[in-house]
Amino acid sequence: MKTAIVTDTNSGITVEEGRKAGIYVLPMPVIIEGTCYLEGADITNEQLYQAMKADKDLSSSQPSPGDVMDLWNQVLKDGFDDIVYIPMSSGLSGSCQNAIQLALDYDARVQVVDNHRISVTLMESVYDAKTLADQGCSAVEIKEYLEKTAYDASIYICVNSLKYLKKSGRITSSAAAIANVLNIKPVLTIQGDKLDLFAKVRGTRQSEKKMIEALKSDIASRFSSIPNERLHIATAGTLEKKEDIDRWRNMVQEAFPESTVYYTPLSCSIACHVGINAAGIGAIVIADRK
Repeated sequence: MKTAIVTDTNSGITVEEGRKAGIYVLPMPVIIEGTCYLEGADITNEQLYQAMKADKDLSSSQPSPGDVMDLWNQVLKDGFDDIVYIPMSSGLSGSCQNAIQLALDYDARVQVVDNHRISVTLMESVYDAKTLADQGCSAVEIKEYLEKTAYDASIYICVNSLKYLKKSGRITSSAAAIANVLNIKPVLTIQGDKLDLFAKVRGTRQSEKKMIEALKSDIASRFSSIPNERLHIATAGTLEKKEDIDRWRNMVQEAFPESTVYYTPLSCSIACHVGINAAGIGAIVIADRK
């Protein structure tokens, strides 16, 4: 059996990066002033940030059923026997459940995975899936593995502004106003499914320290038995300046010297909710990729 791996740009993998790795990637839509743009095709992160600075009305959206099925049909035409489709967590979007319904028309040739991840944790799941496919695992076996290991990951993120969380209804207008006056930076976490409040910290530097402390605690407890080569540490964000990206990645690298820490930009559809200059950190248990 020849199994294809398919995901979307919420994984942090671009269409071009996916092509080089033998992975199909569906661009996610972003709506700005009523016009739909596809990530990587019609809009870049930098262009989205400029729209935010101009205070334009924007939101994320699910991919259309037609776009999802068009990609699946193309994959099958390319000679693959079956597909493993790995969208963002069902706890954060309805796109996963919609894909599960669409897959009913494909006679089990499309296996939709809900492994409760997004961004760097989803990225690592996709690369795990590709490794397993290359090792000869079936689509069903890959789906079972990814869902079994869904919670073997941890994410913390600090937003620079509460504007977009307020817009999405996650916090009240009064709470946002008080937080802005007091320079309170909420540290959020994803431990599978939904985005939850982890801590309230005054100032960016303190929030960065809090995220690193939280991840160290997770590694010392939940991931204590995992060897270093199977525990990836990643940073991500919507940081605009290279020096800010380098500073954040280097800070995390110093905190976790036994790992090789990388940085990846958050997708445009995630940026719509966290705003500009958000910074995040994650730990992910990966499959044996030898």
